[in-house]
Amino acid sequence: MNVILLSLDTLRADHLSCYGYRRLTSPHLDRVAAQGTLCTEFFSPHIPTHPGYTTMLTGRDAVSHQVVCQGGTVEPPADVRFLAEILAEQGYRTAAVDNLGRWLTRGFQTYRSYRWPLDVSQPWRKAEVVNAEALPLLAELAAGGQPFFLFVHYWDPHTPYLPPPPFDRMFYGGDECDPANRSMAPVFAFEPFADYFRSWMGQVTDIAYPIAQYDAEIAYLDATLAAFFTRLDELDLVDDTLLIINADHGECLDEHECWFDHHGLYDQNLHVPLILRCPGLVPAGQRLGGFIRQYDLAPAILDALGLGELAAANQMDGASFLPQLRGGSPAGTCDELFLTENSWMKKRGVRTHRWKLILAHEPDFHGKPPVELYDLAADPGETVNLAGERPEVVAELTRRYDDWLRGRMAASGQPDPQSYQGTTLHRIGAVKLAVPADERLYAEGGKATEHG
Repeated sequence: MNVILLSLDTLRADHLSCYGYRRLTSPHLDRVAAQGTLCTEFFSPHIPTHPGYTTMLTGRDAVSHQVVCQGGTVEPPADVRFLAEILAEQGYRTAAVDNLGRWLTRGFQTYRSYRWPLDVSQPWRKAEVVNAEALPLLAELAAGGQPFFLFVHYWDPHTPYLPPPPFDRMFYGGDECDPANRSMAPVFAFEPFADYFRSWMGQVTDIAYPIAQYDAEIAYLDATLAAFFTRLDELDLVDDTLLIINADHGECLDEHECWFDHHGLYDQNLHVPLILRCPGLVPAGQRLGGFIRQYDLAPAILDALGLGELAAANQMDGASFLPQLRGGSPAGTCDELFLTENSWMKKRGVRTHRWKLILAHEPDFHGKPPVELYDLAADPGETVNLAGERPEVVAELTRRYDDWLRGRMAASGQPDPQSYQGTTLHRIGAVKLAVPADERLYAEGGKATEHG
């Protein structure tokens, strides 16, 4: 059996129509979800991109692999093995279409990169650039005569939200520059990102416009993915391929003042899609509840391939959710999530099915309080901070985080990665980010420079 992992950068789950979004953003992904299983509570506990993908591709948490920064200098220890390395040793052809570079190339026998122009005056066709590399490689793998693992990294709907026609007006029909509309004023008043936002939003005054463009980017990506799905049919790969679709992290839009970016340990950034399809292995038409973590994915893939024992042999921290998936059990793999971010802000958190605790370990980028507590049952949008009203819950969740961290340090033999690594913001300086360096880096093909 083959494995194809399609990862859709910066895609929050709740803006896909198959996850119940009010706009029809993802008809082709919806069709794949109907043919397989959609996991309703899949979370990326270590954000943003570099920690997210390292976690995804190793089955290890941030304490084990030590990657908590975006563009940091710390790489995973040599004994942290990547899924591609393990599968290559088992006779799989391993290939990637990606431009992250660095340690994330480990184990891929074929690694094809790509780039796109940085002209924000023109629509961006990032997904088509990825397909230009991915579709020929897919045909090559199909003709190779051996099982394969293919990882394909798409960059929509990451900023800048510049969907090409006809998607660019798909969800917005008003005047985005109406001078009477001042809803974008707080966005442009946020000094660190103001120049970047103006570089691609110009004189936009209506905050509904970039949200609509984020959704249009999803619709463009979805239409581009249709070509990939069609090629799977043409190559007769559907019945013998485990297809997995996920994301590294989500995106805050107009929530929490984390304007159009992916910092903040809120569910908009942590709750991402997970869709699996494989006839005969993955039940069709299923929606599976229960917490599943990004680092549970690699053990589940090994389990699906009959190689489940290699997860323990390679000291993966995750747990396979294949038994729950095949049995329809909503149990998930855990009851609580332990969270980190270390790029613009240094924060930790705990999420249970009811509570979310966020602890800042230095002054917040936006001036938010050092302790945030949300009752997710009553306040799923995380808008009412109950830290002052429920100190006993704060104390209990803090104790759980501390116990988890001590246990993980003892088990892995690694230090707390946040104890010695400064944030990306510290390294590049608190200056205006005229172009977020992650777009600059990735458009240039994965050069190892600082980025956010």
